[in-house]
Amino acid sequence: MKTVSWIILLVVAALTLLTSLESANIAYRTDRERVAGVTLTELAAGKPDVEASLRARRGTAASFAAGFATLFLAIVLWPYRRGDRWAWWAILAGTLVVAVMVLLRIPALGIGLRSPGGGTSTEVLLLLGVVAIGLALGAGRFRSGN
Repeated sequence: MKTVSWIILLVVAALTLLTSLESANIAYRTDRERVAGVTLTELAAGKPDVEASLRARRGTAASFAAGFATLFLAIVLWPYRRGDRWAWWAILAGTLVVAVMVLLRIPALGIGLRSPGGGTSTEVLLLLGVVAIGLALGAGRFRSGN
């Protein structure tokens, strides 16, 4: 179970990093992002500062996601695989913080899981679930002191 545990977590971390890099690509290099079905260029209506601000917000979010994923990968590959107890807790805490912050959008902005902008909430629940499975599979070795 130890190997399955860290491989699941490694896949989650790698997919998170790839997704964040694609999000940065969308922010900085394409006009694929849409807000309520409208491209950012259309939404900005000829106001380059508005478009730049919207792209910068996505770019900032993508950079924090990439940083989280990089730390997640490093923790999984070295201390978690080695069996350091703090690594299990660090992965759990980091993932819970991300999940809570994303899910706070639902009450704070009045959006649901299926409303525009709610897709990420569904994805973060999936992330949390898969990380929970990976951590659960590895929890036994931390309890037994191995």
